[in-house]
Amino acid sequence: MLDHLTLAKRIAEEAAELTLRYFYESSRLKVFRKDDNTPVTIADREAELLMRKRIEENFPQDAILGEEYPNKEGTSGYRWILDPIDGTKSFIYGVPLYSCLIGVEKDGYNIAGVIALPATGEMVWAARGTGTFLASPQLAEPQRVSVSQCSELSEALFLTSEVKTFKTTQRERVINLLEEKTYLTRTWGDAYGYAMVACGRADIMIDPILSDWDTGPLPVIIEEAGGKFTDWKGNATHLGKDGIAANAVLHAEVMRIIY
Repeated sequence: MLDHLTLAKRIAEEAAELTLRYFYESSRLKVFRKDDNTPVTIADREAELLMRKRIEENFPQDAILGEEYPNKEGTSGYRWILDPIDGTKSFIYGVPLYSCLIGVEKDGYNIAGVIALPATGEMVWAARGTGTFLASPQLAEPQRVSVSQCSELSEALFLTSEVKTFKTTQRERVINLLEEKTYLTRTWGDAYGYAMVACGRADIMIDPILSDWDTGPLPVIIEEAGGKFTDWKGNATHLGKDGIAANAVLHAEVMRIIY
């Protein structure tokens, strides 16, 4: 497991460096539309190819699930879940809150994960039983992090990725109540928001729409930081189609609002 985490961190760092070259030289950025009309850039595709190449060089028997290319089957019981740029829309508009995500499964169980934040230079990672850690240019060495101890919605910072997704999923009541009951609402979203929760900087992060590659590293990172990550039904999964991250007290409060 730790060998996989070590490689995941190295790959995420390489992918981050690759995407930054396009982020700061927008004239090189080519944007395409996928079949579902969501955007994808040359940076997404090149970063995922780089990730896949490094995995196949080091763990050729492992399976791979990525956003941009077909699945690769494996025989080792390990599977990598890759999102080369989580927050492609933000990336296209020059918002520095996008991330590179890598999750690792063993026999279907999420055992390790990395969130690299290229434009901030930060990285958050975890493996089962080791804790969650943050590396930052402002830190002399990585430090262990944990979710906040906030226990009152009225004092909580609530994050989400995109407001209109609550409307498209007929869940406007949820965001309206959370905005009303929490202290502050911001759309510092995508995986950046989950990293904020893991580091105790934000208290609640929820999304009504997610894909498998969005959530690949999230459960282990949130849980090893002392928090709780589930889908909107309360299932502890890294393959849900929606997500909630918070400490246990606030997670329960959010679930009460949802139901």
